[in-house]
Amino acid sequence: MYHKLGPRPRGTRLKGLYVGEALFRRQLRELAAAGYSTIALDGLAAANFPSRRIALTFDDGFENVLRYGVGSLAQYGFKATQYLVADRLGQVNDWEVREGEVPERLMDKEQVRDWLAAGHAIGAHTLTHPRLTQVSPAQAREEIAGSKKKLEDLFGLPMREFCYPYGDWNPAMRDEVAAAGYSAACTTERGVNSAGADRLAYKRYMARYASRNWRNALLAIRGWLAG
Repeated sequence: MYHKLGPRPRGTRLKGLYVGEALFRRQLRELAAAGYSTIALDGLAAANFPSRRIALTFDDGFENVLRYGVGSLAQYGFKATQYLVADRLGQVNDWEVREGEVPERLMDKEQVRDWLAAGHAIGAHTLTHPRLTQVSPAQAREEIAGSKKKLEDLFGLPMREFCYPYGDWNPAMRDEVAAAGYSAACTTERGVNSAGADRLAYKRYMARYASRNWRNALLAIRGWLAG
């Protein structure tokens, strides 16, 4: 699970959501050297969860992923999926800006088409990026089903994958995702998916570094002392 690629703007609060271009390229190089190839989340179950296959996913549809990621992905023959906030194409990450984060551009329709033309995939990440368990059932249903329809209408492709914003989900939200017709969905829960995994609640690992603050420093020191 990735979010943003490239340099962090001055004033960034959530520094861990950025992965630099050189580091991203190194991660892909190491995956390739270890014999990994990519697979879409919605293909995992059909392929019986093959070994040394990895799904590369990007939440939110940031423009910097297109700018800093496509070349490296092509270099190593990897494919990735961008989960798009359907009503925010070509705008900014207003759900983060409201909490004090710096604005970052989201891909517009033409940039999404460029992403698709490079051989990559897209999925739905709701219409406006709410916490689904904290809105009304009717709004959650519209966010889930409406984003699928809007992206399908815009790009003429079936939307098979869904990503829960903030990883915020529960069984009721899972049922709405199933009812909308998605074949796979992913959370922010950490872990490796294997046979028997819930196809509408796949786990992922976030590619990031811990923020450099005193709390994380103390946790690291305690871990070192305990070890």
